[in-house]
Amino acid sequence: MKISILVNEGPYTHEASDSAYLFARAALAKGHEVSRVFFYHDGVNNATRLTEPPQDDRHIVDRWSKLAEEHPVDLVVCVAAALRRGIKDENLAPGFRISGLGQLIEAGIKADRLVTFGD
Repeated sequence: MKISILVNEGPYTHEASDSAYLFARAALAKGHEVSRVFFYHDGVNNATRLTEPPQDDRHIVDRWSKLAEEHPVDLVVCVAAALRRGIKDENLAPGFRISGLGQLIEAGIKADRLVTFGD
């Protein structure tokens, strides 16, 4: 099954990002294809390399980067939401790219399922 994911919440303000990441990992482990993860609203904060959690906490941004490194998952950040929050190409974490809402529409059309995490 081809799956796309929409993440609407930031990495440390809500469980949505953790849940989306764990869902993506589980889907990949079961042999499903996770073609795209689209980060929208506060979810764009999952993509900034400026995140520095305490050493004893999980590094959610690094988790997403490693996922994209290990699997052909397209991590797309909404340009309008990113710019509103001061996120630009130069401060994106590895594996992420900035693009428009058309990428979300395409993800929904091409996937068998579009799974949303967060409000």
